Amino acid sequence: LNVTEEKFVLDTLAGCIEYRSLLDVVVNAFFVRDGRYCLLSERNLYVVICYLATFQLEELGLQRFSRIVKSLDTAKMQKFLRFFFNALYLNTWIKDEWSHFYDSPYVKENWIDPLLRWQPKVQKLIEQLTDKLSNCTTTVKTSKVTQPKEFNLTVPKPRAIPIPLPIPVQEKRPPIPASTYKPPKEKKQLEEIKTKNRQKAEVSALCSCSSLSFLLNGFFGNIPFSQVLELVFSILFHHPFSIFFILLLIIDNIPIKLNAAAILREGALYQRKMEQELQRIENLLRGAGDPSEFLEWQKQMRGKDLEEQLAEIECRRLQGKLSHEEAVLAHQNVIQENKKKADLMREEKAELMHQYAEKRLQEQKDMRELVEQVVKGHKNAKQAKIKLQKYKQQIVQEVCEENRELLRQALEEEEEKLRKRYELIQQIRAIESLPIIRHKFVDLTETGGHGLICEMSIVELRERLALLREAQKAAEEEKRDQIIHEKQAKEQLLLDKLDQISVFRAELGRAAALKQEEKKRKLQTCERLVKDERILNLQKKIAEKTMERKKQAGLL
Repeated sequence: LNVTEEKFVLDTLAGCIEYRSLLDVVVNAFFVRDGRYCLLSERNLYVVICYLATFQLEELGLQRFSRIVKSLDTAKMQKFLRFFFNALYLNTWIKDEWSHFYDSPYVKENWIDPLLRWQPKVQKLIEQLTDKLSNCTTTVKTSKVTQPKEFNLTVPKPRAIPIPLPIPVQEKRPPIPASTYKPPKEKKQLEEIKTKNRQKAEVSALCSCSSLSFLLNGFFGNIPFSQVLELVFSILFHHPFSIFFILLLIIDNIPIKLNAAAILREGALYQRKMEQELQRIENLLRGAGDPSEFLEWQKQMRGKDLEEQLAEIECRRLQGKLSHEEAVLAHQNVIQENKKKADLMREEKAELMHQYAEKRLQEQKDMRELVEQVVKGHKNAKQAKIKLQKYKQQIVQEVCEENRELLRQALEEEEEKLRKRYELIQQIRAIESLPIIRHKFVDLTETGGHGLICEMSIVELRERLALLREAQKAAEEEKRDQIIHEKQAKEQLLLDKLDQISVFRAELGRAAALKQEEKKRKLQTCERLVKDERILNLQKKIAEKTMERKKQAGLL
């Protein structure tokens, strides 16, 4: 800015700050009456225009003032100038409000009269703004439409009509042979070869199975193994489901995969058996007797304990049933008590609502009376001031020079009281006229201020939550490491149990094999004895039959 413009801006700013109280009266009233829908962010704009119109209009002149006004928003300036240059408002409440800050003659002579003198000329400016608003139409700039033109292309020469080619005559196709829809012989031969190879593979697999050969030899005696296999395949061919009965013979040798629970259970079983065996051997070494009587007594005692446990279980079941019935009854009693409490609370609530409504009516009545008193005080303020001036004149005329100082002090006290009263009335009106700002600014570093020991701010709460998350994460990592160590220990335990189980199984397998061989030897000796007796009996019977036949032949 140049020097002149900078001086004008600084003077305007200083004037707005100096006469802020006078300008606030007009702007606040404008926002309450005609500017209800105007933005509060535009308040300073109206303050500056009010200052220029009131204090700088003589210096600026109407032309410069009009140029400033027309450079701003037309609707806003038209509304504010129409409100501010209203003769009725200038002569009544604006003059009265400004008289609270300055003397009435000074206000009327220096501010109100110049505004009324400029009012007809400013009215023309307002009419120009109104006409501009009414004639303001949006003109849409029409663009020139592009007119398409044809391309200047070379006209092609007409093409000659080609001579049609002769249609070739196709030869007659031979018919499709019947062998196309029949399966080839090679496929059938390949399937037969595949079936034979499959049978050979099954025969070789069965031949390699030592357990099956042993079982089949046990069933069929001295018949060759190849004939036995042919017999088995013929049975399977005619009766396919008989394979399950053959598989049951060799199912014992199939290994079973164990899980962790089965490994631990089997390991505990073998451990218990080993401990029992060691205990039995130790008792025998100490000279213990036959524990059959003790086992019988133990069985009876266990039966009695079982009966007592069953009786105890039945008693507990009946007690649970009884407690269930009692709980249902208590629940019903609680429901009835809750209903009674709810009815009482509902009655209390209705009574409280009635009291609250009466209280609200009384508060509204008191507020209305207060408003009436304020309005009445505002109306009587002017009369009180006139009476006060008359009172002053009478006192000046009647009182002597000796009591003039005392009377002046009394007048100053009365003026202070009236000034305080006027200020109170003005504050009440300003509070009622200003819009309520409902924005609440939150400081995250401050506490709620409720007076509790455990109060903390949002920032402190976030820091504590971050520390808790870190502690929780560390605890989770520690727990994860502990779980991994426990898992490794469990796996090592399972491996040890598997080794122990394999040892026990090997020993039990050897014992079972020895027992089976001994049993087989016993069966073979018994079979030989039985076979010999049967042969002798048959021979004796044959001899007897021969003798009888010879006797019969001799008689004949």
